[in-house]
Amino acid sequence: MCLAVPGELLSIEGDDPLTREGRVGFAGVVKRVNLAYVPEALVGDYLLVHAGFAIAVIDEAEALRTLAYLEELVEEDE
Repeated sequence: MCLAVPGELLSIEGDDPLTREGRVGFAGVVKRVNLAYVPEALVGDYLLVHAGFAIAVIDEAEALRTLAYLEELVEEDE
Protein backbone atom coordinates (compact mmCIF):
# COMPACT_ATOMS: atom_id res chain seq x y z
CA MET A 1 0.00 0.00 0.00
CA CYS A 2 1.28 3.47 -0.88
CA LEU A 3 0.71 6.54 1.22
CA ALA A 4 0.98 10.17 0.14
CA VAL A 5 1.15 12.70 2.96
CA PRO A 6 0.09 16.37 2.73
CA GLY A 7 2.58 19.09 3.55
CA GLU A 8 2.91 22.84 3.08
CA LEU A 9 5.39 24.17 0.52
CA LEU A 10 7.69 26.55 2.41
CA SER A 11 10.22 27.50 -0.29
CA ILE A 12 11.28 26.64 -3.84
CA GLU A 13 14.83 26.23 -5.15
CA GLY A 14 16.06 25.78 -8.70
CA ASP A 15 14.89 26.72 -12.17
CA ASP A 16 15.17 23.42 -14.03
CA PRO A 17 11.67 21.88 -14.19
CA LEU A 18 13.04 18.36 -13.61
CA THR A 19 15.29 19.12 -10.65
CA ARG A 20 13.37 21.95 -8.97
CA GLU A 21 12.97 21.23 -5.26
CA GLY A 22 10.96 22.62 -2.42
CA ARG A 23 11.17 22.59 1.34
CA VAL A 24 7.90 21.07 2.58
CA GLY A 25 6.68 21.14 6.17
CA PHE A 26 4.98 18.10 7.68
CA ALA A 27 3.75 18.92 11.22
CA GLY A 28 7.05 20.51 12.22
CA VAL A 29 9.34 18.28 10.15
CA VAL A 30 10.81 19.87 7.02
CA LYS A 31 11.94 17.76 4.06
CA ARG A 32 13.32 18.49 0.59
CA VAL A 33 10.90 17.32 -2.12
CA ASN A 34 11.19 17.12 -5.90
CA LEU A 35 8.59 19.37 -7.61
CA ALA A 36 8.87 18.04 -11.19
CA TYR A 37 5.29 16.69 -11.19
CA VAL A 38 3.75 19.93 -9.87
CA PRO A 39 5.18 22.80 -11.94
CA GLU A 40 2.22 24.97 -10.89
CA ALA A 41 3.07 24.73 -7.17
CA LEU A 42 3.65 28.00 -5.30
CA VAL A 43 4.97 28.73 -1.83
CA GLY A 44 2.08 28.30 0.61
CA ASP A 45 0.37 25.56 -1.40
CA TYR A 46 -0.35 22.18 0.15
CA LEU A 47 1.09 19.22 -1.70
CA LEU A 48 0.61 15.46 -1.58
CA VAL A 49 4.07 13.93 -1.25
CA HIS A 50 5.03 10.32 -1.92
CA ALA A 51 8.58 8.91 -1.86
CA GLY A 52 10.21 12.35 -2.05
CA PHE A 53 8.08 13.62 -4.94
CA ALA A 54 5.19 16.07 -4.78
CA ILE A 55 2.49 14.39 -6.85
CA ALA A 56 -0.39 16.88 -6.57
CA VAL A 57 -1.35 20.32 -5.32
CA ILE A 58 -4.36 19.96 -3.00
CA ASP A 59 -6.86 22.21 -1.31
CA GLU A 60 -5.78 23.54 2.10
CA ALA A 61 -8.97 22.36 3.80
CA GLU A 62 -8.49 18.83 2.44
CA ALA A 63 -4.86 18.81 3.60
CA LEU A 64 -5.78 19.97 7.11
CA ARG A 65 -8.55 17.34 7.37
CA THR A 66 -6.10 14.62 6.39
CA LEU A 67 -3.46 15.85 8.84
CA ALA A 68 -6.04 15.93 11.64
CA TYR A 69 -7.07 12.37 10.82
CA LEU A 70 -3.44 11.20 10.84
CA GLU A 71 -2.94 12.89 14.22
CA GLU A 72 -5.99 11.02 15.58
CA LEU A 73 -4.47 7.73 14.41
CA VAL A 74 -1.21 8.51 16.21
CA GLU A 75 -3.06 9.42 19.42
CA GLU A 76 -5.12 6.22 19.32
CA ASP A 77 -1.96 4.16 18.90
CA GLU A 78 -0.29 5.63 22.00
